[in-house]
Amino acid sequence: LPAAGRAKAPPGLQPGRAGPGAAGAARRRKRAPEPGRNKATVKGRVVKSAIEEYRKKKPVNHLRENLQYMLKGRLVADKAVTEQVLAQNRGRKSKDQPPEKTEKKKPEGTVFTEEDFRKFEREYFGIP
Repeated sequence: LPAAGRAKAPPGLQPGRAGPGAAGAARRRKRAPEPGRNKATVKGRVVKSAIEEYRKKKPVNHLRENLQYMLKGRLVADKAVTEQVLAQNRGRKSKDQPPEKTEKKKPEGTVFTEEDFRKFEREYFGIP
């Protein structure tokens, strides 16, 4: 137990210290207020032209340049390359896969012409 009257002094009153706000006061003394420019004065102010401001803020139509840019790049990629890129970006689930394309069967035709059929009739049946 500490003896009566021997308790620790509060930090602001300890010997060797200037007081409770010593650090803050030193900081305030170190940085002196700088004379700032008064923004309420007109000195050094540039008068802006209303026409210049209007031209600056007027919307610009970029349609012509954009059309030229779009029409310039008419390079079409190879179909095999585009298919490969699409296949790489496709998911692996069955719902992400495109439906299988079935080959269309061509209607079976004959190699014989009408003239060949007539010739065959004449030879086989004997019809002139």
